[in-house]
Amino acid sequence: MTDMGEDKNGGTINSFMPSPEDMQHWASVMGRAQQMMLEYALGQATGGKGAANGLFDPASWLQSPTTQLWAEQSAKMWEQGAAFWTSLATLQPAFAADTDAPKDKRFADPEWTANPVFALIRQTYGLLTDQLLATTRSMQGLDEQARAKLEFAAKNVAEALSPTNLAITNPEVLKRAVETRGESLLKGLQHMLADLARGQLSHVDPEAFEVGVNIATTPGKVIHETDLYQLIQYDPATKDVFAVPLVIFPPWINRFYILDLNPAKSFVKWATEQGLTVFMVSWKSADASMSEIVWDDYVAAQVDAIDTARDLLDVPHVHTIGYCVAGTTLAATLAMLAARGEADKVKSATFFTAQVDFELAGDLKMFVDENYLALLQQLSASGYLDGRYMAATFNSLRGRDLIWNYVVSNYLLGNDYPPFDLLYWNGDTTNLPAKWHRQYLTDLYRDNRLVIPNSLSVCGTPVDLRKIRTPAYIQAGREDHIAPLSSVWRLMHHLSGPKTFLLAGSGHIAGVVNPPAAGKYQYWTGDNDAASLEEFEAGARETKGSWWPHWIDWIAAQAKEKTPAKGARLPGKGRRKAIEDAPGRYVKLR
Repeated sequence: MTDMGEDKNGGTINSFMPSPEDMQHWASVMGRAQQMMLEYALGQATGGKGAANGLFDPASWLQSPTTQLWAEQSAKMWEQGAAFWTSLATLQPAFAADTDAPKDKRFADPEWTANPVFALIRQTYGLLTDQLLATTRSMQGLDEQARAKLEFAAKNVAEALSPTNLAITNPEVLKRAVETRGESLLKGLQHMLADLARGQLSHVDPEAFEVGVNIATTPGKVIHETDLYQLIQYDPATKDVFAVPLVIFPPWINRFYILDLNPAKSFVKWATEQGLTVFMVSWKSADASMSEIVWDDYVAAQVDAIDTARDLLDVPHVHTIGYCVAGTTLAATLAMLAARGEADKVKSATFFTAQVDFELAGDLKMFVDENYLALLQQLSASGYLDGRYMAATFNSLRGRDLIWNYVVSNYLLGNDYPPFDLLYWNGDTTNLPAKWHRQYLTDLYRDNRLVIPNSLSVCGTPVDLRKIRTPAYIQAGREDHIAPLSSVWRLMHHLSGPKTFLLAGSGHIAGVVNPPAAGKYQYWTGDNDAASLEEFEAGARETKGSWWPHWIDWIAAQAKEKTPAKGARLPGKGRRKAIEDAPGRYVKLR
């Protein structure tokens, strides 16, 4: 762009007048953009599958008569707001600048405060958003569930309509486009078309990581395999190891390597360094062959993994960890073993952000009504649910951070993808067996049957959580939006054995994956006999840093005996020969 100054005839030159070189460059950018869109369209026409699935919007799943009622009452307000919004461009520059800096990080660019037009756009958006949410909360004649759905939908609509999400009303995007002479917009278009082709919003460069190469690299061997899972045994890292091994059950909604991201963050590597013999279950991502898989199959798989480790090492019992849905399943497994007189197979049970009582399960309970279940049935016609739909659901729970933040960064600003292993894992989706998924949503989230003694049976055995007397370590995340703290706490009421409750800083992932070397966050311990969560929190003691050392001390207190790390303690050297190197092939299946 040319600077303000005088031309050779004494006239002023407009600072926004593009130079011939700029005009030529913008023409090139538009030509390349057209070429990208043409190539994308041709690719879809010749068999591309991503666009048919699209970037699914979970907010559209919340269809009910009350949604229409809300729409009718708020439509006029939004029409008036939109009309006012479009008039803002006619304001004169003399309008006073807003000196009240916004706290919302979406509006961190100084132009949102200093520029009167953008300041008024921001203020108007805030007013309209407040009015939308207030209107939703004040509506009469709604039950608690319907109101929660409408508030969730209203929040998602408000976040979607943020002026930061549009190039023409985002000053940072406009400046970047001018500075790069349109290259940022072209790069953003390239990112968007790539995401449309794969049917999923990207948080990182999909090519930045490779499982088994620079992620999930803790050495070990796959020593057992079924149609549902592989069992990995990791190399010992100490001369002597605890006699009681550890079997970890990660959630099958995601990949197991959240617990083995890289050497610095790996819970698996750290656990081996503390002297544990670690086994990890790697679940198979569902395909059409798994259409008949139900919850009983996952319970049977947990028992099989426990028995495999016991038999291999010739030990009477194992320590167990169940993360999220696998923790819920572990509770059912323990109840079944207790009912069958086999509770001593498990020395201890650790629950990472797991729920058994779903009364207070949070926003995910909105996705269990008949309309949503009918939609799931359509999406799962092949016998399994594409993992991208579950990813979209979880992203919608934090839409501002996990959807619109990346729309702005990736598409509008054209930023390079960050090399963030946790976000790579978050996008590495797994498919779910359709029958199991529906069963889980209806029996647990909707009907809350797991806490009703003998209401459910697994593998032919009625489930009564009160029969579980296995020592339990229950970890919850203070900011967990998937397994809310108040919901996880309910485990303390339903198990009958000795229990230790630990409250970790952060949420569902960072609250768990917090290695000591990072020096991040904190945790709270307190009275494990507290009658309520409020009573526990009132007397809780805060400790800075990772809670992992607290956990390993608890594990050691359950069984201190050590044994040399030789023979079957070395993967592939016992009765179970190595099938392949860790992390195995199941974790790579799509």
